[in-house]
Amino acid sequence: MEQNKNLFSDFKNVYFIGIGGIGMSALARYFNNLGFKVAGYDKSASDLTNKLESEGCLIHYEDLGEEIPNEFKNKATTFVVFTPAIPEDMKELFYFISNEFTVYKRAEVLGILTRQSKGLCVAGTHGKTTTSSMLAHILDHSSWKCNAFLGGIATNFNSNLVLSETSDWTVVEADEFDRSFLKLSPFSSIITGVDPDHLDIYGSIEQFNEGFRQYAMKIEPSGFLIEKEGLNLPTLAKKVSYALHSETADYSMKNLVFRDGFIFSDVRLKTNFWQNVKLGIPGSHNAENALACIALLDCLGMSELEIRNGLSSFTGVKRRFDYQIRTEDLVFIDDYAHHPNELKVLIESVRNLYPNKKITGIFQPHLFSRTRDFAMEFAAELSKLDELILLPIYPAREEPIHGISSAWLYSKVELPKKYLLSPSEALQYFNQFDKGIVLTIGAGDIDKIVTPLKEILSSNLTTAE
Repeated sequence: MEQNKNLFSDFKNVYFIGIGGIGMSALARYFNNLGFKVAGYDKSASDLTNKLESEGCLIHYEDLGEEIPNEFKNKATTFVVFTPAIPEDMKELFYFISNEFTVYKRAEVLGILTRQSKGLCVAGTHGKTTTSSMLAHILDHSSWKCNAFLGGIATNFNSNLVLSETSDWTVVEADEFDRSFLKLSPFSSIITGVDPDHLDIYGSIEQFNEGFRQYAMKIEPSGFLIEKEGLNLPTLAKKVSYALHSETADYSMKNLVFRDGFIFSDVRLKTNFWQNVKLGIPGSHNAENALACIALLDCLGMSELEIRNGLSSFTGVKRRFDYQIRTEDLVFIDDYAHHPNELKVLIESVRNLYPNKKITGIFQPHLFSRTRDFAMEFAAELSKLDELILLPIYPAREEPIHGISSAWLYSKVELPKKYLLSPSEALQYFNQFDKGIVLTIGAGDIDKIVTPLKEILSSNLTTAE
């Protein structure tokens, strides 16, 4: 950690634009922990910004160009980090750039940190956050330890940041959005899959795939590329494949058993066979995420015992198959799924766990462009629910696109029981609901209804008793 501090030794202050983002807040906490003074802007308060403020960070929520603390207006002592989600006409960003401050994108800072340590990066369209959090937990739970910058709140840490004073390992979620992962310097990397996404940024599927090819070539030759079987990405690193139920991948699983919310599986390794490996979180997709971690850590030389112990004690990530209520009659799960393939995996996993229960999904589409690009795929997966409540599209960084709306997507869903509702109407719908499976699904601000919905459903359970 001291080594990383020296990279920024000319500065004593860090200013974050978009400090409340999940990745930005981890960096803010990291530098705050190193002894830098930390301040920043975000458009609204949240649990993450409240946590940062409680740790001494100065945060404001209005982009007036006048709220920057005076001690952060000296370019000799302050560097600036911003998230690509910030609009180009943002006043504070313009102030820092026009006054020639040292300004980094978030990924550039992560790139510096991975160059100064052994970066273990997790890339791929799906499963990055869970896989990187699982990897960080196994390392932290072992004698190896690690620093980690996560894209979600890992429940074992109740944090998106893991710190070690002694470890040279750094776990980073490698985000393909805005080609950010090309700023990283991975020693080794997992790539979980390459399904087209962010086509508003890349322009075409071929350019999206090219981004991953470029990323794979950045892995150090002395390191490992752990890739989902079939990707066949070019790399200078040692290439290792993994896949569930495969006879040809280097690492695979067989004899998966789902019992009491856990998975037990046999694992076939390159040169070994492990029986009855226990995984702490449910879902066959998480078994495959675990397999990727096993492959990487086995290649790096971690012992079977330490890997097993870490896997069995990993409890998951908030908003990733995140149980809110878990009773015999009623189950409520919150999940971040926002791509058709993620919806597919989520719904299939829930069906496998609860084959005889009705599934009601509340889905908030994320981005007008993603809804437009994958409308038929979204409609097909949503039609696999028993009941759908569709919320308005969350725009994030985008302006509306003519003709693209939740009503337009709703018309394509083939389901007898479907409703087009606002968030408040959705909450009212559940006033009498006390049996079955409820899923809140999406990457926007649907998380704001999770707590009130949990309260409503819990109250219904109490009344029913």
